[in-house]
Amino acid sequence: MRNAPTYELDLKEFWRDPYPDLKRMRDDFPVAYVPQLDAALITRRDDIFENEKKVDVFSSVQPEGLMQRLMGQNMMRKDGEDHAVERRAIFPAVSPRTVKDDWRARFQAETDKMLDEIHPLGKADMVKDIAMRVSGEALKIVTGLTNISWMEMDRVSQGMIDGCANYSGDSEVEAVCNECTASIDRYIDEMIPVYEENPDNSLLSVQLQAGLPEESVRANVKLAISGGQNEPRDVISGMVWALLKFPDQHELLNNGTVSWKDVFDEYARWISPVGMSPRRIARTFQLHGVTLEPEDRAFFMFGAANRDERKFGNPEVFDVTRNVSASIPFGAGPHYCAGAAASKCLIAEVVVPNVFKRLPGLRLAGETVFGGWAFRGPLNMPIAWDLT
Repeated sequence: MRNAPTYELDLKEFWRDPYPDLKRMRDDFPVAYVPQLDAALITRRDDIFENEKKVDVFSSVQPEGLMQRLMGQNMMRKDGEDHAVERRAIFPAVSPRTVKDDWRARFQAETDKMLDEIHPLGKADMVKDIAMRVSGEALKIVTGLTNISWMEMDRVSQGMIDGCANYSGDSEVEAVCNECTASIDRYIDEMIPVYEENPDNSLLSVQLQAGLPEESVRANVKLAISGGQNEPRDVISGMVWALLKFPDQHELLNNGTVSWKDVFDEYARWISPVGMSPRRIARTFQLHGVTLEPEDRAFFMFGAANRDERKFGNPEVFDVTRNVSASIPFGAGPHYCAGAAASKCLIAEVVVPNVFKRLPGLRLAGETVFGGWAFRGPLNMPIAWDLT
């Protein structure tokens, strides 16, 4: 890319806390080349909102991209009609109606089962013992891979996520990712004959019913696992942490000033669980005086956009009364997250409200550490509650 300012990153510090660097780029270098990532980072909300829709410039088709190379070409790595065909095919599995009529009751049953088992313990790690489990069980339901344990679901999801964010080229991370994708293929192999005989609304089944090519079916299931496990896990844990960390915000929920949806929307703005989305430049394009050229790599930085001072007052503050209509945690263009309805239902309607309802006196019981910039969430979260 021509004439782009260079911005140097300490990747370890950026992983620990990306927001200071994102703010500086947003203020002074809205399109900056980061050599450590070999990409141009685009950090202002309106730039992302407007340009994510320009698929003729910012293409999702990335043959050399980590996701496509490691997981296959899923619908997230297709544009135009190719993307639309597969999006229509999966819609019966993730539509608001399916979520309401089919998945919500099953999400509730798995959440009740988990809380019944964990309540007598009086303490737990919110991430590993609660959020990871319910996210995995929900993902089994939606994908149709009911032959996998929730622990294995989290393992293969994390392995793929680490692989897709492996911009430093760590060979061990890539090897783990390859093993995880191979494991998923074996689980899919076991379930294909089941759904050919007894179809339902699961992701695997609806794609088979639609007659999608097998490579697309497999790639889209892997896509759902890579995003459908870690992101709900991280938001479930993070929402609970935020409400416990900021009791004044929790009180606004308790007294009816705001809803669970309001809390979800503000948390998703404040700590974007998906911090960025990569694109390949398909034709020469200028943005803020920077010339992007074909085959350059660009990152839409959602984590920066959702804290853009041009759109949000005091964006570093968690404020559940905030107008979040300008936030874009699920994307802004044709690749808007297909699983948004299922995610909101699981997190804001089922899991987090029931955690507070069923675990009286819920409180933080130790330090919580956050990490990540491409994907961000709490890594651990010790909690305790009353047994009386």
